[in-house]
Parts: sequence; structure tokens; C-alpha cells
Amino acid sequence: MQPLNIQFDTIDFNQAHALAQANADVLLGDNMGLSWYDQDRDLESPRNASECHAHCATPAYIDYANYRGAELMVNINNGRFVFCFKQL
Repeated sequence: MQPLNIQFDTIDFNQAHALAQANADVLLGDNMGLSWYDQDRDLESPRNASECHAHCATPAYIDYANYRGAELMVNINNGRFVFCFKQL
């Protein structure tokens, strides 16, 4: 999965999601979001994926996306917000 790291001084989840989606649209064309993580609220999608993955080195939302063919991971502010995408 290709990483894209972005730094922003002030950004919330909705802005981060819009930024990640815009970059995925440019880099992948038609795409689908597979997973995401919001460190501020300690939320992830798919929901509760980490419960089965608590002691693993790779976060569950990353493994979930990898096993479903993710091609792009947009990482905003060093893991504060992470979004994984697959080209359609």
C-alpha cells in the first residue's frame, strides 16, 4: 500500500476525510474507502476491528484494508487521521 503523509496545523476529522478523498481521487481515479482511524476520538472503521487485534504490530484498520486490496493510505498528522483506499 502506497503511503501519502500530509501535515496540517489545524484540521478536524471531516476536513481530513475530505482531504484524503480528494487525494485518492487524483491518485487512484474511481476508488472506494476501505478503512479509517480517528485518533482524536479513538474511533476506527470497521468498528471494533482492534478488539481482535490488540497485541499485533499492525493496526487492525490497516490489516483490514491490506487484505481487501488497499492501494493508498493517506496518513494525516502522523497517524492522527488515517484513511485507506482501493482503486475500483
